[in-house]
Amino acid sequence: MSYDPPRPPPDLTYPWQPPPPEPPRPRRTPPREPLGHHSDLRVLRSAYRWQRRTAALTALGYFTLFLVLSAFAPHVMTTTVTDGIPAGLLLALLQLPVTWLAIALYEHTARRHVDPLADRIRKEAELNARRGATR
Repeated sequence: MSYDPPRPPPDLTYPWQPPPPEPPRPRRTPPREPLGHHSDLRVLRSAYRWQRRTAALTALGYFTLFLVLSAFAPHVMTTTVTDGIPAGLLLALLQLPVTWLAIALYEHTARRHVDPLADRIRKEAELNARRGATR
């Protein structure tokens, strides 16, 4: 009876032998350049950022003005405007229309600046998806 030692699997090597070379990976290049660019998304983000800042600063700026006048110019706030109505009360009641103005400004800038950019990017993405589906 002869003893045959077990053979190591071919993928295992001994420490003094170099590992087998890895097979080369096939290179994948896109057949077509997609229409959308990263700069489009960058422009959309900056337009959306401008829109948020404009609306927020409109509302917060007026509220901050009201607080500063209340704290540092109480004589302005207690001045009667007409028929015993103090200026502070009128400025406080104006906060609601200023908030509505900020909302209207937000919608206006969305329709004028942000929505057209988003629509264009969406259409380009749909066109790229159709190109990918036809292959």
